[in-house]
Amino acid sequence: MSARLHLTTAPPRLNDEAYPSFVVSSFQKVVTALDRTWHPEHFFCAQCGAFFGPEGFHEKDGKAYCRKDYFDMFAPKCGGCARAILENYISALNTLWHPECFVCRECFTPFINGSFFEHDGQPYCEVHYHEHRGSLCSGCQKPITGRCITAMAKKFHPEHFVCAFCLKQLNKGTFKEQNDKPYCQNCFLKLFC
Repeated sequence: MSARLHLTTAPPRLNDEAYPSFVVSSFQKVVTALDRTWHPEHFFCAQCGAFFGPEGFHEKDGKAYCRKDYFDMFAPKCGGCARAILENYISALNTLWHPECFVCRECFTPFINGSFFEHDGQPYCEVHYHEHRGSLCSGCQKPITGRCITAMAKKFHPEHFVCAFCLKQLNKGTFKEQNDKPYCQNCFLKLFC
């Protein structure tokens, strides 16, 4: 809840009974807020101690806070930057995001068509999602969504599992490996034997 300060001038008042002979003879400024009356110098942010300016204060559980502290402490936080969300937001992956923060966590590209992939609770573009899952083709660096060949602890589209020298398509089990590269039987014999 946002509120404005109400600054009034109080009439002269008598001090309490402990000092019956002393009378305050001048007017004092007071602040009326939160169903109480305050000296202006005693009405400040419960978190940082700053006095309230023209923007007023925000109240939570009977305490007054400056705008910054109120939103830092009580506003929902963005899943991308962890700052308070004050205006427009996107709700995805069970959290809220500033629109500019809802991007691929790897390349920071926005999701133009609204389509994204989730991995470990974070949004990714298709390429980086497959990279994190280990499902990018080692030959073309594009996602593998259908059949694949797993060889040399890597994954390939079948058409991209080729001899490193002659580029002939290989079959799993019918190749030789040298320096982490696959070779057909003929090229391997020519180059390394």
